[in-house]
Amino acid sequence: MENKNQKTEPGRCAKYAKYEYEKSSYAETYGVLQSFRQDGDIKLKADDNKIVIAHKVVLADASPYFHAMFTNFSERNHDLVVMREIDSTALQLLVNFLYSGKIMITEENVQDLLPASNLLQLQEVKEACCDFLQSQLCHTNCIGIYAIADLHSCMKLLTSSELYIQQHFSEVVGGEEFLTLSSPQVIQLISSDKLTVPSEEKVFESVIRWVKYESGSRKRILPQLMEHVRLPLTSKDYIIKKVAKEPLIKNCYKCIDYINEALNFYRLKPNYLIPHNIRNNPRHGDKVILVVSRFDTRESSKCISTKFYEPKISRWHDGPEMITDHNNPCLAVVKDNLVFAVGGFIDVYQQLQSVYVLDLSFESPCWKSSVEMLVKRNNFGVGVINSYLYAVGGHNINDGPLDNAEVLDYNTQEWRMITNMSTRRSGLGVGVLNNLLYAVGGCVSSLQPLKTVECYDPSLDTWTPVAKMSVRRKGVGVGVLDGVLYAVGGVYKSESLRSVEVYRPSTGVWTTIADMHIPRCGAGVVAADGLLYVFGGCEDYYHKDSTECYCPKTNTWTIVAHWVHKNCRARVVAINRPGHLKTC
Repeated sequence: MENKNQKTEPGRCAKYAKYEYEKSSYAETYGVLQSFRQDGDIKLKADDNKIVIAHKVVLADASPYFHAMFTNFSERNHDLVVMREIDSTALQLLVNFLYSGKIMITEENVQDLLPASNLLQLQEVKEACCDFLQSQLCHTNCIGIYAIADLHSCMKLLTSSELYIQQHFSEVVGGEEFLTLSSPQVIQLISSDKLTVPSEEKVFESVIRWVKYESGSRKRILPQLMEHVRLPLTSKDYIIKKVAKEPLIKNCYKCIDYINEALNFYRLKPNYLIPHNIRNNPRHGDKVILVVSRFDTRESSKCISTKFYEPKISRWHDGPEMITDHNNPCLAVVKDNLVFAVGGFIDVYQQLQSVYVLDLSFESPCWKSSVEMLVKRNNFGVGVINSYLYAVGGHNINDGPLDNAEVLDYNTQEWRMITNMSTRRSGLGVGVLNNLLYAVGGCVSSLQPLKTVECYDPSLDTWTPVAKMSVRRKGVGVGVLDGVLYAVGGVYKSESLRSVEVYRPSTGVWTTIADMHIPRCGAGVVAADGLLYVFGGCEDYYHKDSTECYCPKTNTWTIVAHWVHKNCRARVVAINRPGHLKTC
């Protein structure tokens, strides 16, 4: 919703009256000079002709803007400088901050402080202003705050306010700010796949409300707006009784075409001959990552943590607690909103065949028992193909490393064995690519990590060897991103690995990519929104509390988050944002 040519007054949302930012080092450095402010060698004149007195050396030391002014430009020889487009109150507050290290940000001054701190290149104050505005986000002001963030290139605030608008769409479009948006801004908003809406009816109703606000000039834009309303996702009854009878729609031939398209969708739906376009594509919102992992405390070494992680803004939320305290369950997602936690162990002598499921479509989701596997498994891998959940390899106390695998048919709620792999594999990674299941690495014993990989075709019930990796890896993490299979980290010769290699079916070979920042064994790997995320793991028995992500476009890894716990054997899945989980 780009709009950089106007100053926006966001509505008020009374959460906080003020926000104080303090940097004590400024006060320590310039405390004495503060008492001599009136004897300063520079006068700053604001637009309203008010004067702020200061010392050039203090301003130049703290602000790149003033440093350039007093070293490279003619102002270095002047004792009076006119400051254009800066409010005198904001200027006084910022200069006071440079001496005291303290500044009070309020609803009344934040819109003057933000542009002034941006101009003077006082990044800390700019960020403090953004933090304050983020704390004020609500449905009555989020559009205005988005415009402010866009105007002043506050990227974190821009992302947060955009997420807020998307997640609170129903409330936002009922406010006054929504009615002031331009037509390109409305189109940008309603065309997003990431809207959280109870139904597509809400999107249609918001469009009609926006057009009627200034119908004389806006009704000609209605066809462009209706192009982005996903009418086939509304009910047939709603289309006939509400949409088709709306006067604005009845008088627009192009809009009637969209109605006919939606009704045709229902006519063709039983035969599955539905032409694909954006209007029959469901909205899903941003991906969220569910992380289940074991972490150690002084009291116990068997603590299980369940967290939701928002990659876009690097924020953690508590997730529903597991109903048993077992370790190392594998995670998989079936039918978009069902998360399965499968197998694992209680202690070294007790592996599990238990299965639990989390239905994210509920308002308050919780884990519930499901049908158990046929075989007890730990250190195994899982994958999902067309609502079939596969559990592959692993080990148990009776059989050691396993070569068998089984599959759960979600529709019948029954497990059955499939053909055995050619090799026993414990600590393997499993990935699904092009409806084929890949079993990667692992080990036959603690001293025999594998570099072999084999592929299972469900239609043939057969395993086929594929190209070997360049490195032997047990405890390897596997992820799939944009048609590429990733083998991440692991252990070889008692040494945790930071190396990563990728397999492309089109070439049939493994190639090495950039190393991770940190060696990791037993890390959780998942793809979300075009990036590959790696969570936790361990290096030489030291557990990791960091998360890093890989960008295939730049072949680079970036540390993106830290957790309060050091994680071992993190298990992760990417899910559509649950309805109960809100950013703000």
